[in-house]
Amino acid sequence: MKPLLAAIKETNGVKALAHITGGGLPENLPRVLPEGLAARIDLSAISSPAVFGWLAEAGGIEQFEMLRTFNCGVGMVVAVAADKAEAVREVLEREGETVVTLGTLEAAQDGAEQVVFDGALGFAK
Repeated sequence: MKPLLAAIKETNGVKALAHITGGGLPENLPRVLPEGLAARIDLSAISSPAVFGWLAEAGGIEQFEMLRTFNCGVGMVVAVAADKAEAVREVLEREGETVVTLGTLEAAQDGAEQVVFDGALGFAK
């Protein structure tokens, strides 16, 4: 929490925070996105711990269900102003956090989901 507070105070670039818990990315991200805005997530940017790969294989769980049920290694999503992204990254890394650029925000297509996934999850070995 302290690293996030530092990033908020020092950069004025944090627009939203989504704690990825039950419901995963597909259900938690829309809670912080205004109507008309969508998150495009590049799944290849996520290096999920091996336990998620084991769960998917052992349980025969499809990728979307993994993303809906588990955080797959993404504990917090921080939406930031594009022009402040590097400043936010620097503060979070200085505070000891691992930062991964997951994707972008874009205009939502009429009737489409607010979270769009590209690529596939990679599971650490």
